[in-house]
Amino acid sequence: MATHPAFLAFISAALFGAATPASKGLLADLSPFQLAGLLYLGAALGVAPVAGLSQGWRMPWRLNPANRWRLWGAVLAGGVAGPVLLLAGLRVASAASVSLWLNLELVATAVLGHAFFRDHLTRYGWLGVAVTLLAATTLSVGSGSAGILAGLLVLLACCCWGLDNHLTALIDGLSPSQSTFWKGLVAGSVSLAIGLTLHPFTATGFIALGAVVVGIWSYGASITLYIHAAQRLGATRSQIIFSTAPFFGLLLSAALLGEKLHGLHLFAALLFVVGIALLMIESHAHTHDHTALSHDHRHRHDDRHHTHDHHGVDPTVEHTHWHDHDPVTHVHAHWPDLHHRHGHNA
Repeated sequence: MATHPAFLAFISAALFGAATPASKGLLADLSPFQLAGLLYLGAALGVAPVAGLSQGWRMPWRLNPANRWRLWGAVLAGGVAGPVLLLAGLRVASAASVSLWLNLELVATAVLGHAFFRDHLTRYGWLGVAVTLLAATTLSVGSGSAGILAGLLVLLACCCWGLDNHLTALIDGLSPSQSTFWKGLVAGSVSLAIGLTLHPFTATGFIALGAVVVGIWSYGASITLYIHAAQRLGATRSQIIFSTAPFFGLLLSAALLGEKLHGLHLFAALLFVVGIALLMIESHAHTHDHTALSHDHRHRHDDRHHTHDHHGVDPTVEHTHWHDHDPVTHVHAHWPDLHHRHGHNA
């Protein structure tokens, strides 16, 4: 049985949430560009052993123009700009405050999705967004201000990641691990090169290794799991689940950095659960058309879209290859995944 995409998004959130308190300590010896570079090179290193297993190595320059644009846009926005802006804000604010502000990524993803990517939400979906934002606001009460500059930097980082989320969710022709590998390799190399140009590298080998290890898990494994979820749930829904990452960051900030937690945090945790539940119970079904389409992505044959013949292939087992879709019109409950990016009334 395949793992539910909501569970993948949840594990992705836990891994990414750990990055904020871990990065806070590393910034004492590394500049934001240097740390961002090592984190993303660690991400590439972590997924490299499995990136070619499912479908063989695919070179990004061999993708069609639309997918190349999506990949390089995701690399620039989510791999270079976003991490550097976040780490710059983290350098002047507490890990707890930055963890809370990361909930703004949910808002950015939802607004960009609604405005530009045909990733609409039903009333339950928007209510889930609202409850999640209420949880973020609740967590922010009593945390104090870490400064206008730091808040703006994290807000800009979240906008970059919101764009990255939608572009990445639409990439086909590359497996999630390969998308993560190329993003990590290119973004990590660019950020580290800039960091070495602007500042001397004074960190010890142990600190550099620590940054790479954080990158392997909190970026490499986390991003790969998130892409798996986003391609099956849509970017906005995956992002609502991923919005639990700041809560994990908050807990780890208390455990690792000694920052205090209050009763409001338990109430906020309950709100997070309610928000995610509203997302998962929403039902969206209507008559919709699928035009003829040929593409390459991970899929199974027990859904309503992959009806091409295979001999001796278990329909419940995920696999990857180039395949064709015939035109079809039907009705079923669906999310805005790779096959459902049509306009409709929410």
